[in-house]
Amino acid sequence: MPQISAHLSTGLPGLDRVLKGLIPGDNIVWQVSSIDDYAKFVQPYVQNAIAGGGRVIYFRFASHEPLVEPGPGITIHTLDPEQGFETFLGEIHQVLEAAGRGIFYVFDCLSELVVDWYSDRMLGNFFMLTCPYLFDLETIAYFGLIRNYHSTYATGPISQTTQVLLDVYRHGEELCVLPVKVQHRYSPRMSLLHAWRGNWFVPLTQSATVTEILNADSWRQLDSANRLDVWNRCFLDAETAFEEKGTEAHPEEDIESLRQRLLRMVVSRDPRVLQLAEKYFDLETILQIGRRVVGTGLIGGKSVGMLLARAILEQNAPRFKELLEPHDSFYIGSDVFYTFLVRNGVWWLRQKQRDPNHFLEGAESARQRFLTGSFPKMIEDQFMQMLDYFGESPIIVRSSSLLEDNFGNAFAGKYESVFLANQGPRQERLADFLAAVRTIYASTMSEKALVYRSQRGLLDQDEQMALLVQRVSGSLYGDYYYPQIAGVGLSFNPYVWSEQIDPNAGMLRLVFGMGTRAVDRNDDDYTRVVALNAPQRRPEGAVSHSRQYAQRRVDLIDLHANHFVSRRFAEVVDQCPDLDDMPLEIFASVDKTIERQIREANLSDVTPWVLTFDKLLGETPFVQDMREIMETLQKAYDYPVDIEFTANFFENDQCRINLVQCRPFQVKGGVTDVAIREDVDEAKILFRAEGAVIGPSRSLEVDRILYVDPHAYGQLAVQQRYAIARLVGQICHAKPVDEDQELLLLGPGRWGTTTPSLGVPIAFSDINTATVLCEIVAMRDDLIPDVSLGTHLFSELVEMDILYMALFPDRANNSLQTEWFRQAPNRLTELMPDAERWSDVIYLIDPAEAFPNQKVRFDADVLTQRVLCYVD
Repeated sequence: MPQISAHLSTGLPGLDRVLKGLIPGDNIVWQVSSIDDYAKFVQPYVQNAIAGGGRVIYFRFASHEPLVEPGPGITIHTLDPEQGFETFLGEIHQVLEAAGRGIFYVFDCLSELVVDWYSDRMLGNFFMLTCPYLFDLETIAYFGLIRNYHSTYATGPISQTTQVLLDVYRHGEELCVLPVKVQHRYSPRMSLLHAWRGNWFVPLTQSATVTEILNADSWRQLDSANRLDVWNRCFLDAETAFEEKGTEAHPEEDIESLRQRLLRMVVSRDPRVLQLAEKYFDLETILQIGRRVVGTGLIGGKSVGMLLARAILEQNAPRFKELLEPHDSFYIGSDVFYTFLVRNGVWWLRQKQRDPNHFLEGAESARQRFLTGSFPKMIEDQFMQMLDYFGESPIIVRSSSLLEDNFGNAFAGKYESVFLANQGPRQERLADFLAAVRTIYASTMSEKALVYRSQRGLLDQDEQMALLVQRVSGSLYGDYYYPQIAGVGLSFNPYVWSEQIDPNAGMLRLVFGMGTRAVDRNDDDYTRVVALNAPQRRPEGAVSHSRQYAQRRVDLIDLHANHFVSRRFAEVVDQCPDLDDMPLEIFASVDKTIERQIREANLSDVTPWVLTFDKLLGETPFVQDMREIMETLQKAYDYPVDIEFTANFFENDQCRINLVQCRPFQVKGGVTDVAIREDVDEAKILFRAEGAVIGPSRSLEVDRILYVDPHAYGQLAVQQRYAIARLVGQICHAKPVDEDQELLLLGPGRWGTTTPSLGVPIAFSDINTATVLCEIVAMRDDLIPDVSLGTHLFSELVEMDILYMALFPDRANNSLQTEWFRQAPNRLTELMPDAERWSDVIYLIDPAEAFPNQKVRFDADVLTQRVLCYVD
C-alpha cells in the first residue's frame, strides 16, 4: 500500500479517517447537486494546505462564484474555455509543468466546460489527459462535477481515471458524503453514506434514513450510456422548440437563442464565418445538419463552406434550387478526432508540434499511431449506419478541419481526401472507411501540413479534424463511375493573359471526370482554363493547338477493381455502352484528321474525340450559370471565392451542378498594369518573356537571384537532381531570411514536379520565400508549362504573393542571357561551403555586391503578359 503522508488532508479530520487519509497523486472528484456544496469542502482543504506551508493553485474558468479568494500561498490562473479545448488544456498543463511536484490544486466546477465545448466527450478527454499528469506530479487536486448532469461519455472516463470519487447529498441542513471510489484504501464501512456532523463523519446505517436521502436526489436511469449528453439535450430542446415555435412555450426569442447556441456548437466559432451563418442558416437548417453528424463537435471549414454556398445561392435566386444537384452529406464531428487521439495515446506526441522550434520532431511516430488506431464501438456503429445509408454508392471522405477553408487560411492540398469505391460486403466497406479516416487524421501530422501551420503562425491554435463524407457525384458508365465534368472556379481571375479578359468575370479550370485533375497539378496532362467573359480565348493561343493541349487522361472510380484510377480518355469512351447516356459531343469534338487516320489504318484503340469543351462553353448556359454562381457567392462573402464543382447533363441536355466546396480566395491585390520600358539597351536585358504570367503586376528591384542552369541540370542523373532540389530549399531558407528580400528564382522545367525529368522535384514549402518563380522551358521540346491555375499549387502561390512566369527561350519576344548568369559572381560556396561541386549548376547572385554601381530590375505586366528583367 502506498505511503500516506500525514500533512495531506481534506482539512476535515473526520473525512480523512473515512478515506483512510490522502495519498500523493490523489485526484478527488466531488459529485454535487450545487456549487455551494462543493465550495464547503474546498474551503477547509485550502486552509489546511496553506497552514501546512503548501502552495495552492486555483484554476478559475467557470461563471459561478469564486471558490478560492486571493491570499498568501495562493495563485489564481484565469482561463477562457471558449478559446478551444487544445488551448485550454495546453495552458493548464503549462502551469502544471512549471509548478512541479507536491502542489495543492482546486478546479472550478468541470460541468461548466461542456457549456463552452458542448460535449461530454471532450470533458471526459480533458480529465483523462489531466488526471494522470497530476498523479505523476504527486499533487492533490479537487474537481467539482454536477451529479446526474452528464452522460457516460464524461462520467465513464472520469470515474475510471480518478483516484477518489465522492458523492455529496444534502439532507435538510446536513451534508452527507458517499465514497464511490477510493483507490488503494479500504475499510468495512468506507462505502456507506456518512453524515457531516461537527468534526465527525458518521456512517448512516438505518435503511429508512439512507433511502430518504438518496431518493431526494432524482435517479435518472441505471444505464447511463443511454442518458442524453449536453449535445443531444440541446438538439432535443431545439427540435421541440422548432415544432412548437410561436407558442407561449417557445416564443421567437427562445428560438433565436437556441439557434445562436447551435451555431456555435456545430458550425463555427470564427466571427466572420458566424456572421455569414447567422444570415443564411435558420434553425431548421442547423437541425438538418445535426441529424447527420456522427459523434459531436464542429463540422469544420470545408463542410461549412459547402453548406453556406448552397444556402446563399438558394436564398438569392429560386432557380438555383433546380440547377443545383441535391446532396446528402454526413459530417464526422471534431470531437471524434480528439477522442481518437486520447484513446490511441497520440495526444502527447501531437502536443510537441505546438513548439515552433521542434514541431517536426516525433511527427512520423505520431503518424504511425494514427494509421493503426482504433475507434470507440459506438462511433464504429454510427459509421456503419452511415455506410448502410449510402449502400454501395461511391463516396469521398474529405478533411474538414476547424481552420481549413476559413478567411486567411485555405490549407489547400495540405490534408488528405480519400475516394472510396465502397463495393463489397458490409465489414469490408467499413474496414475501407476506417482506413480512410485514419489516413486523413494522420495527414494532420504530415510535414507539408505542419510547415504550413508553422509559417502562418497556427501551431498553437486548435486544429481539430472534422470530416465531410459525400456521395460522389456522377453516373455509372460500364464499370467506370465519374461525373461528366468537374473543376475549380475562381470568382476573380488573377491570370489575365489577354487585354480582352475581365478579371472580375472569374475563371474555371475544367476537366472531364473526377475533379482531382483540376485541383492537383499533373505533369502528364493538361486541363481547360476558361475566362468566363471570353470562354473561347485559350491561354495557349491558337485553336489549332487545342488537340496538343487537350486532356488525355481521366480520373474515375473503377467499381470492378474497387479503386480510384486514371485511364486514357479513349479507353473511357470505349467503356460507355450507350453514348445516349453520355452526351459526349457537349464535351468533345471529333478531330477530322484523327478520324481519317483511324479509318485508313483500321485502328481500334484510338478515338477521334478530343476534349475541347467547345459546345459546353459556346452552346449551353453553363458559362453564364457558373459566372452567376460565383458573382452571387462573392457578393455574399464580400470577398472573392474559390469553388470546386461537378456537373452532369441529363435528358434534354438539362445540367445539374453540384457545389462540393467553397472558400474565400486569398487574392493579394488586384490586376494592375506596369509600364514595360521600351528603351532598354538589348545588351542589358537579362531575360524577357511573353506568355504565362500569374499574379498581380509588379515592378521591383531584385535583391537576390537563384538560377539553376537548364543545360547543366539536364545532364544530371535523377539522384543528383534531387540533391539540387534539397540544396535550393536550403538556400531559400538560409538564415537570416529577410522578409523584404526580393528573391528571383529561375530554373528548368516545372518547379515542384514529381518527375525529375520534367523539372526540379522540390516541395513548395522549400521555395516559398521567392518573390518571382520562373520556369524556363528548355529541357524538352514537348514540355509546356502548366500554368496551374486553380490548383493547390496555385492557391499557395497566391497566398504567398509569389508571381509565376514561364520563359520560352526559343520563341519570339522571349530571350535569356545565360552567359550573364554563368559569369556573374557566384556566392553559392560562401553561403553553402559544401556545395562547391554544384557551382556550375546553381548560381547564387546578389546584384548589389556583384555590381555595386548597378541595379537589377524586374517588371511584369499581366495585362499584356510581358516581363522584362534588366540591368539598370
